[in-house]
Amino acid sequence: MAFPSAAFAATAIAMTENPKSGRPGQRPGQKPFKKKKTGGKPAPRRPGLPPEGPVLLYGLHTVEAAFANADRKRLKLFATENAQNRLVERGVTIDVPVETMMPRALDRMVTKDAVHQGMILEADPLPAYGAEHLKGARLVLALDQVTDPHNVGAILRSAVALDADAVVTTERHAPEEGPVLAKSASGALDMIKHVRVKNMARFVAEMKEKGFGCIALDSDGPASLEETAFTDKTVLVLGSEGKGVRHGVREACGLLARLDMPGEIRSLNVSNAAVLSLYVARMKMGL
Repeated sequence: MAFPSAAFAATAIAMTENPKSGRPGQRPGQKPFKKKKTGGKPAPRRPGLPPEGPVLLYGLHTVEAAFANADRKRLKLFATENAQNRLVERGVTIDVPVETMMPRALDRMVTKDAVHQGMILEADPLPAYGAEHLKGARLVLALDQVTDPHNVGAILRSAVALDADAVVTTERHAPEEGPVLAKSASGALDMIKHVRVKNMARFVAEMKEKGFGCIALDSDGPASLEETAFTDKTVLVLGSEGKGVRHGVREACGLLARLDMPGEIRSLNVSNAAVLSLYVARMKMGL
């Protein structure tokens, strides 16, 4: 086996660290490294990061709903030719620049196992909706610190299906808008007001002042939801599966109700509980 010459070894050492520059990988006599300047528009936000810049929305129903939402500022569509044709066939007006890409290139833009269906839309997050956007609402679903984006996405979808007027979450301890939430909602994120409030108990108190009846779902509620009296304007409050609705929020509601299950399993996943609660509320309110 041939060993490297002394000259080669000396050059290798110099390349590893140049005493004058103190930078690794620099040859003797080479000009000092200059940090490459970066500029221009920041790259689209990767899935799962907070909405401080553009979001990447993917999947047919999610992208279609984003194009139909006048409140959604759309920036650019990355899609295969087949996906573009599919959107046009469904009556979608593509009003942003389009970059035609192969499926594998789209795969690299999203997280592993994300089902993009050949299309990814770069868009700004939705405007910050507040309680002032609930004028005219009759049925509102509030989620007290429900943190799983899959659950919240499924609840948004059910809320649209059962014609609720809005879904309310807290600003903290709730999922931010992003690809996972949007995909789980299957377009519902752009079809219903997602209101975010700083303090859920204060929000409930304000809604009661506006004539809403506020009902907190609690396993220890004195009556079932079917037996509970409803007003013509209602806020249903559901809590996380572990803690349930927090004490201060229950106190603000003043009215507790339970969901009675006839089977051996007495409790439901929060997204399923939301569906059943909305259905009962609609029946009781005559909606």
